[in-house]
Amino acid sequence: MKKLMIILGPTAVGKTDYSIETALRYGSPVISCDSRQIYKEMTIGTAVPSAEQLAAVQHYFIHSHTVTQLYTAGKYELEALELINRLFAEGHETLVMAGGSGFYVDALVNGLDDFPSADLKLRGELMARLQEEGVEALRLELKALDPESYATIDIANGQRVVRALEVCLMTGKPFSSFKTASRKSRDFEIEKIGLVRPREVLYDRINRRVIQMIDDGLVEEVRSLTQYRDLAALQTVGYKEIFDWFDYQDGKVSAEGWTPTTPGDGPVTTLDRAIELIQRNTRHYAKRQLSYWNRDKSIRWLEL
Repeated sequence: MKKLMIILGPTAVGKTDYSIETALRYGSPVISCDSRQIYKEMTIGTAVPSAEQLAAVQHYFIHSHTVTQLYTAGKYELEALELINRLFAEGHETLVMAGGSGFYVDALVNGLDDFPSADLKLRGELMARLQEEGVEALRLELKALDPESYATIDIANGQRVVRALEVCLMTGKPFSSFKTASRKSRDFEIEKIGLVRPREVLYDRINRRVIQMIDDGLVEEVRSLTQYRDLAALQTVGYKEIFDWFDYQDGKVSAEGWTPTTPGDGPVTTLDRAIELIQRNTRHYAKRQLSYWNRDKSIRWLEL
């Protein structure tokens, strides 16, 4: 039976290099399952593979869409399956997928439940509230409307909180009530390989990578995306913190009027503070990724 190898793990663990080595071994392209690397306007802050890495092997779902497109895990499931079936039909016996977006991997492996279509007007209103009030206010509202979702989804991810709230408000039913836990069958074998490193090593890699992003021009990249900052794609670690610094520089916020993304955080008054927050929030994200994956007993873990 044909096989899909999924290489997953926390951010900065080394998935890109490992997936390219594996793809070259099997004569496969690399199918990305990263929910941010799909956006062509976002390069530095999403750690898109370098030009040399992209040249080493064919990649799919890298810079394939624009931030102005509403892209969902459901769309990814359909497009990725279409691609996988085409590549298998062309003669590949083993394909390599790599990335850290758990919801995208789950969509591809298990299929998604039948959630209501997006209400773009309501979503826009909730995204505006996310910017104005911070994620904490929306979290508390979700907790009141749907305690089960509050306890199970990544509540630090503003986009996920917005989507869950959107469904609750639009339908009058809890977001969690639309989850059926049914799995769709796939006509190919799936092997999941999880990459890990000792925590102190992973955190050091994260900290150094953030510094490298700054050196590579992350501030300028974020500035070029200012007109899109309210879009879902830009509610991303590495972008939010620098936008907050821009706001302070422009006099749009003050210490007294500041609504922190994380309780206890003050305004982002300097680039150094933005860097500290990006490093911290990325470490927190990596921890959440590992917690998410640790529930999946089918993953074969490999320490690098």
